[in-house]
Amino acid sequence: MKPRFDPRIYQITALTALLIYGISALHFDVTAARSALILGVAIGAQALCSRIWGVRFDPRSAAISGLSLCLLLRSNSVVLVLIAAVIAVGSKFVIRWRGKHIFNPTNVAIVALLLTGRVWVSPGQWGNVAFFAFLIACLGGIVVNRATRSDVTFAFIVAWSAILIGRSLWLGEPMAIPIHRLENGALLLFTFFMISDPRTTPDSRTGRILFAALVAAGAWYIQFRLFRTNGILWSLAITSLLTPILDALLPARRFEWRDVGQAILPVPANKIATSGQAGLPVLQVTD
Repeated sequence: MKPRFDPRIYQITALTALLIYGISALHFDVTAARSALILGVAIGAQALCSRIWGVRFDPRSAAISGLSLCLLLRSNSVVLVLIAAVIAVGSKFVIRWRGKHIFNPTNVAIVALLLTGRVWVSPGQWGNVAFFAFLIACLGGIVVNRATRSDVTFAFIVAWSAILIGRSLWLGEPMAIPIHRLENGALLLFTFFMISDPRTTPDSRTGRILFAALVAAGAWYIQFRLFRTNGILWSLAITSLLTPILDALLPARRFEWRDVGQAILPVPANKIATSGQAGLPVLQVTD
C-alpha cells in the first residue's frame, strides 16, 4: 500500500492559516512575535526532551501544541504562556503510564496555568465567515485523519450538542442559545485538535466513545452545576485520568503515528513489548 499523508501536516497547515488570518484580519489578542516565540519554545522543548530521553526528535506534535496555545491561551505575562508551552511538551515525557502519556499536552498546560488565575482562554471572536471556514477545514481534517480518532470527535460533538440542546428544551429556551454556544472557535479547536488526539485517548473504539461521553457529561456538570467557565477543558483533564482504566477494561492495539504513514502493517517482534493485558502488543512510542 502507498504511504498515507501524515494528518499532523494538515493540522499544522490549518492552525497556521487560522492564526495568520486571526492576527492580520481579525486582530486576535496575540502578536506575531509572541506567537513565534511560543512556537519556538514548544519545538525547542521537544528537541531538548528528545535529547534527554534519547528518542528521535519530531517537531510536528509540538508545533500543533504551540499553535493551539497561540490561538487559545491569553495572559499579560509572556513568561506564563512560555511556561505553558514547556508544560505541554514536557508532560508527554514525564506524565506517562505504561509508555503512553495520559494528558493531552495543550489541555494539561492550559488547565495548569488556569490554576494561577493569571491566564484566560480566548474563545476567539472569529465572526461567521472565519468560523465556518475553519469548520470546513476541520471536517476536511477528519477525511485526512480517518486512520486515527474520528470516532471520538463525532462522539463528543454529538453528546455535547445533545446536552446543550436538551438543556435548552428542558428550560424552554430558544434554540438560538445552544446554537450560539456551539458556534464557538474554542469548541472547534477542542473537538478536532484536542480531544481527538490519538495518543491520549483510549485504545479501543468502545473506550473512546465512552470517554467522549464522559467528557461531555463532566463539562455539563462543571459548566452548569459548578458554574465554572471552560468546562470542556477541565472535564478533559479530569477524564483523562480514566484512560488507563478504560484501556485495561477494553484493551486494544495501541496507536502509533507510523500506522498513518505506512498503513496498518504487522509489527516486527523486536518492536513489541507486552502490556500484561491479554498479551496484546504495546508499541514503545515517544510522541
